[in-house]
Amino acid sequence: MVNKKCLLLTLFLCSTLAAAIAQQHAPQLFADSLVKPRMRIIIDNDFGGDPDGLFQLVHHLLSPSVEIRAIIGSHLRAGDGFDPSRETAANAKKKIEEVLNIMNAGKSFNVFQGSNVALENDSTAQPSDAANAIIKEAMRDDTKLPLYVVCGAGLTDLASAYLKEPAIASRLTLIWIGGPEYAELATPPPGYTSLEYNLAIDLKAGQVIFNKSAINVWQIPRNVYRQVMLPYSSLLLKVKTQGRIGAYLTADIERVMKMGLKYNFNVGETYIIGDSPLVLLTALQSSFEADPSSSFYVLRPSPLINSQGLYEVNHKGRNIRVYTTLDTGLLLEDFFSKLVLFNQNK
Repeated sequence: MVNKKCLLLTLFLCSTLAAAIAQQHAPQLFADSLVKPRMRIIIDNDFGGDPDGLFQLVHHLLSPSVEIRAIIGSHLRAGDGFDPSRETAANAKKKIEEVLNIMNAGKSFNVFQGSNVALENDSTAQPSDAANAIIKEAMRDDTKLPLYVVCGAGLTDLASAYLKEPAIASRLTLIWIGGPEYAELATPPPGYTSLEYNLAIDLKAGQVIFNKSAINVWQIPRNVYRQVMLPYSSLLLKVKTQGRIGAYLTADIERVMKMGLKYNFNVGETYIIGDSPLVLLTALQSSFEADPSSSFYVLRPSPLINSQGLYEVNHKGRNIRVYTTLDTGLLLEDFFSKLVLFNQNK
């Protein structure tokens, strides 16, 4: 009898420990565990730069329908005001680890540093642990879950992965926040730069993906990612109030607001969290005929990107999705609700 009791106790402790370990990999938001992963994702972002990437990261970490296979900290453009150092990818990796620690996720996710520099040309990869991780995940044959590489910055590490192993092109979908407006679809904003911010991080990498590869692309260009505006009032009422991670995200936005005032740039009372569509187009796909069915896109031949970062017509280009309208209501409501659930459950 004693042995049986010991055995039952051991089994109970083991199952409890296993459950605890499993919960470290994704915060437990839904007690009934009805939501299971529907896809794999690799997150690639310049987390040491604009705080919008941190909002996207937290939102994805709180989304149980995605299986996060890797999180990559990628580099900024040389001399970027957010981080003028030469170690921007290394610093981005530190920001990822900072967020994971705040959310009590510790080292539960695979975190990689991308290249600290852009491609030198469109034929030579920049070596990095991140590029190797993309290749390894894309070439897996032991799962049927589709793979998305969701990128809110430059495309250095994905382009490097492709240059090292072109076979990955047919085994993943890139969802990219970046690129200027298409002239026939939208008007650029006042004071715009022809070379859009994320494309400017690594123009050569953009040319590799668009001009040379056959990678399936869902693109969210500048006029579209600018649709996701977070009011400062909502930041204070719905984000800052939600524990340590809410306070952390708010502090990063307020840091930018203070910096702007210091240099006579008035940010105003909204902030564009332009990387969050990466969550909308993955975790928040429709139940039946799974797709981002409440956001709209056009299919068009992938353009060629020239040396100025502008599009040139390519009638032979494979079709890519270019999103035109995003369901920002669904996106923001889900984010606010998940923050509340996470704060309550922990």
